[in-house]
Amino acid sequence: MAIIRPRTEADFVSCVALLRDVHESAGYPVNWPDDPKTWLTPPSALGCWVVTVDGEVAGHVAVGKSDGAAIVERLFVDPKQTGQGLGRQLLDHAAQVAGDHELALTLEVADNCTAAIALYTRAGWRATGRTPIDWGGDQASAVINFSAPSS
Repeated sequence: MAIIRPRTEADFVSCVALLRDVHESAGYPVNWPDDPKTWLTPPSALGCWVVTVDGEVAGHVAVGKSDGAAIVERLFVDPKQTGQGLGRQLLDHAAQVAGDHELALTLEVADNCTAAIALYTRAGWRATGRTPIDWGGDQASAVINFSAPSS
């Protein structure tokens, strides 16, 4: 059974290990952070959560705030557990957090993250723009902006 709960200090080792697996298998994040533990908590974070399966961390999400909107950040799921709805559960949790703060919800995703883009599209999110990037190397050429579906 999957449970979403606030991330704790004790979760960082598991979260960084999962992030490494996601980076190596799916190219997220495009560039490996100098300090992955710090990277997991965006400066504007309203909160960070993990999803656990049988007590083990299986995914992560942070919700940040910028320009009067909530932003889904640092969303990833254990590559061995994709396809089980965990990413969707984390995305829905982010929407609940945004709603609790009465904020519209957005996200940005590098164009190399095709599985994530498919998830957002299946969940009813709308692509609202595309911004070319120069930091993606040969992995990504743009960031795609998405808006959450209307309630």
